[in-house]
Amino acid sequence: MNLTKLQREKLSEGWHSRGYLPHFDGRSIPQFITLHLADSIPSRVIERWQAELANVAEAEQKLKLRKRVEKYLDMGYGQCFLKNPDVATIVQRSLLAFDRARYELFAWVLMPNHTHSLLATRAGWSLERIMHSHKSFTAHEANRALERSGQFWMKEYFDRYIRNAQHFQHTVRYIEYNPVKAGLCSRPEDWPFSSASFRKRNNTFT
Repeated sequence: MNLTKLQREKLSEGWHSRGYLPHFDGRSIPQFITLHLADSIPSRVIERWQAELANVAEAEQKLKLRKRVEKYLDMGYGQCFLKNPDVATIVQRSLLAFDRARYELFAWVLMPNHTHSLLATRAGWSLERIMHSHKSFTAHEANRALERSGQFWMKEYFDRYIRNAQHFQHTVRYIEYNPVKAGLCSRPEDWPFSSASFRKRNNTFT
C-alpha cells in the first residue's frame, strides 16, 4: 500500500498534538494504536523522559519516546487489570463490536497493562471519537467488574499510520508476537486475547 502524492498531502494535514503524544487521524489509512492502563507508566517516568529528550529533534524525540514506552510496558508495571479474564473479555468484545461498522479491525492483542490494535477508520468516524467511546465504555464496565472506581485508562494513547504493505505486515507480526516477546506464551495463538488466537479458533475475523 504505497501512498500517493495526494494521500501524503492529506497525511501532513492530519497531525495534531494532545498533551505529550503526537496523533494522526489518517481516515482510511490503517493505524497502529496503543492504549495504556492508567498506572502502567508512572508520571514521574514520563516527565524524566521528556526532560532527557528535550534537546532532541522532534522526529527523533517521538521515535525514542515511543520505543521507551513500548519497552516499559512489557515490564508489566502497575496492577495489570487486563490479566483478569473478565476485564480482558470486556475490552476485546468492545473492540470487536464495532469492527466493520466504525472501523476495519485487522489485528489486536490485550497485554496485562496495555493493548495494541491495527485498524482503519470508516467514513464519519474519527480515531479520537472511536478511542473516546471505546475507553469510556470499557473503563466503566471494567471498574464495575473489579468493584473499583477511578481512572482506568491513561488519558493519552499512541497512534501511528501505516506507510505501506510491508509496514502493515510487520505491524501485525509485532502485535501478535507481543505476548511471546514478553514471555507470556510460546506461540502467538496461545495468547487468548489476540487476533492470532481468534483466527485459530476459526472465528469470522479475517
